[in-house]
Amino acid sequence: MEQTDRQRAGYAPLYFLAALGAGGLSVTFFLYLMFWVPHPGQPVPIFEDIMAAFTAGSVLTKGMIVAAWAGILFFSFMLFRMLAWNLSTLAQYRQTPAYEALLKSNAGTQLMAVPLALAMAVNVGFVLGLVFVPGLWSIVEYLFPVAMAVFVLIGAYGLKLYGRFLSARLKEGGFDCAKNNSFAQTLPAFAFSMVAVGLAAPAALSAVPATVAISLMLSTFFVVLSLIIAAATMILGLRSMMENGANAEAAPTLWIAIPLITVLAIAWMRQGHGLHVHFDVHGGDAGSFTLLMPLLSIQLIVGLFGWAVMRSQGYFGRFVSGPERSPVSYALVCPGVALSVMLQFFVNKGLVEAGIIEKFSAVYWAATAPSLILQAATIALVFMLNAKHFGRDRTPVAALPA
Repeated sequence: MEQTDRQRAGYAPLYFLAALGAGGLSVTFFLYLMFWVPHPGQPVPIFEDIMAAFTAGSVLTKGMIVAAWAGILFFSFMLFRMLAWNLSTLAQYRQTPAYEALLKSNAGTQLMAVPLALAMAVNVGFVLGLVFVPGLWSIVEYLFPVAMAVFVLIGAYGLKLYGRFLSARLKEGGFDCAKNNSFAQTLPAFAFSMVAVGLAAPAALSAVPATVAISLMLSTFFVVLSLIIAAATMILGLRSMMENGANAEAAPTLWIAIPLITVLAIAWMRQGHGLHVHFDVHGGDAGSFTLLMPLLSIQLIVGLFGWAVMRSQGYFGRFVSGPERSPVSYALVCPGVALSVMLQFFVNKGLVEAGIIEKFSAVYWAATAPSLILQAATIALVFMLNAKHFGRDRTPVAALPA
């Protein structure tokens, strides 16, 4: 990833999605440990739980843990490597005329990919601490306020970026509604939802009621903000698509509701756990099942809708396996990760906790298989896109969808 003038000229902030996708894949491997390693005493597995399971476990258990370790480390490294490259390239890109043009166009919201990737990096950092740092849980209560402060700073940065975009468009105009024929403008909602899910973590993990209360209030603000932006931008985008047809290059944004729903669902479950433990709000054993079932249904409907549009436009043959390149292609990674994660939560927090299926039974593994298949397919997609966009003698190609 050498920095050349040609690369900087062809850069687009949507390449932060390459870092985001890698971070999401590291989380899919953490879920192996989350749902398959016993962790009595705390809601998440920590280093000591994992080592105990590895020491006493079967060959299959040891293999699963090694695979989880390897996946977390590999994709975390890819996340931070891609994040560092993006931040460096963006700093230089800001000095080019292309950046000034981006700020004055619909594509100004592409910059919201920056706080989105930063929030994912903080989440992955916490995963790395849980999995690889001995004794972390003994000081975790001191880390929660620091983590919330970092997420608030990232959220404030996102508010500054999005506020600048909105104020400029409302003051000067220039927003092209005809070119808003995608769901690209929903990216800010996704960014704020990632901040929200990070802020909601202490609600599920902390034993201090004051920390839980602050976590609930801060995360609720960003959840509501995300929902407002998503509703407004999707209505505007759908109207433009009905009038002008869907933007072929930005077609992957039709799936943005899938990762948005997964992130918000996890935030709501974290909030619900905090309310249950500390504030005597009870939802019953089937609470997660009744929450996740309709949300998963919406994701599947959105997936079918987006697939139909992209297939009719020949998107995959053009931008994935074909000769054309666009950073928007990395938006395909997020739905694969998100649906894999959602299926894991639906099976373990929904079906198992509600008593519908027995954990580790044949039915359980059959229900888990789609999540693992999606994970594998998404990993293959990441390698394909990385080779296409960052392979030898390749130059990132800027794309400025509405």
